[in-house]
Amino acid sequence: MLDINQIRNHPDEVAEKLAKKGCIVDFSGFLNADRERREIIGTVEALKAKRNKVSASIPQMKKEGSDVSAVFADMKELAEEVRVLDEKLGDLERTQNEFLSGLPNLPADDVVAGGKENNAVITVSGNKPTFSFTPKHHVDLVESLGMIDYSRGAKLSGNGFWMYRKDGALLEWALLSYFIETHLRDGYEFILPPHMLGAACGYTAGQFPKFKDEVYQILDREAPEGFTHFMLPTAETALVNFHRDEILDEDDLPLKYFAYTPCYRKEAGSYRAEERGMIRGHQFNKIEMFQYTRPEDSENALQELVGKAAALVAGLGLHYRVSKLAAADCSASMMKTYDIEIWIPSMNDYKEVSSASNAGDYQARRGNMKFRRKDGRATEFVHTLNASGLATSRIFPAIVEQYQQADGSVMIPEVLRKWMGGRDRIEPKS
Repeated sequence: MLDINQIRNHPDEVAEKLAKKGCIVDFSGFLNADRERREIIGTVEALKAKRNKVSASIPQMKKEGSDVSAVFADMKELAEEVRVLDEKLGDLERTQNEFLSGLPNLPADDVVAGGKENNAVITVSGNKPTFSFTPKHHVDLVESLGMIDYSRGAKLSGNGFWMYRKDGALLEWALLSYFIETHLRDGYEFILPPHMLGAACGYTAGQFPKFKDEVYQILDREAPEGFTHFMLPTAETALVNFHRDEILDEDDLPLKYFAYTPCYRKEAGSYRAEERGMIRGHQFNKIEMFQYTRPEDSENALQELVGKAAALVAGLGLHYRVSKLAAADCSASMMKTYDIEIWIPSMNDYKEVSSASNAGDYQARRGNMKFRRKDGRATEFVHTLNASGLATSRIFPAIVEQYQQADGSVMIPEVLRKWMGGRDRIEPKS
């Protein structure tokens, strides 16, 4: 959530920054309602103070034998006035909160305006593979090698699902083990969170209320919104709520976590023909990194997360690039994002395997997450950051396509071989 004082003091500047994300806002009506709300608060407080003062004087008036009937009549009239004003104040506050909740985060000053067309490639790493034979699509490769069973995955759950089998299941688990081993070595705490989260988690993450229809909801007909829980679309949604409504100590920051979960996505819209297979699905595995930092440390933390995600891809020996996203291509909650994008030969294109993002204090305001400086000054909101480290559903296709051989086999990246029985390749079954 945005800082309301920033909107009050610099509405034109805030509107200009939101426009970089394609969000056009006129704050005049909001600010008029905000002034009215604050005036009502002042009036209500004055009326309540008057009521308390008069109420305190009634016992003495009775003791002196004074007639208090007129006073009670005045108090009844005053109470009704307070009730009406409180009701109006409640309506104004609900409208204000709904408006603020619907606004995206402000992009950082160094983030350019516009959408994907303005994304900037920062680095390109690794050698783009070349083949002396006609390379295969990853779907054909994994099916010929018995690694993925798409037909039975669809039989169980429908389109957009698959089943890992034999060497496919081993390779998937090897990837997750490699990621976990690396994050533990780097000093991150391992978390295994619940997969079913309460609706408040979606609000803190910035996904609710605007994007609540994009998640799998656990229906509850008695709940006001029709649901109270949902399946997490990413472990970020759990990790960002880990310290919700808490005040942390400055000495404890930064806090660094990572979590493994499946991710459950509706993935609204039709699948493009070139995205067949594992490129886009309703359930996939992902390791998520997360940090809570002081405001002055969050930019360095973001660069750390970008570097960690890129190093994981580099460790697999894969060709990839890092891109800095334009404002409108960043998610609503984020002020700055870098994508680590992996080369998929069959698509002749790069696909994102990690988004490393800095939310600033946007999520912290929604989740009331603060820290106290060592000098005991007033509390401040923390900054929150996240990055995939990594999602497997696109790394897997990239490995089998970039490492495919003329005989139909697939070389296993060296860092994964200890989890694959020491083998250096996955070979076609005779």
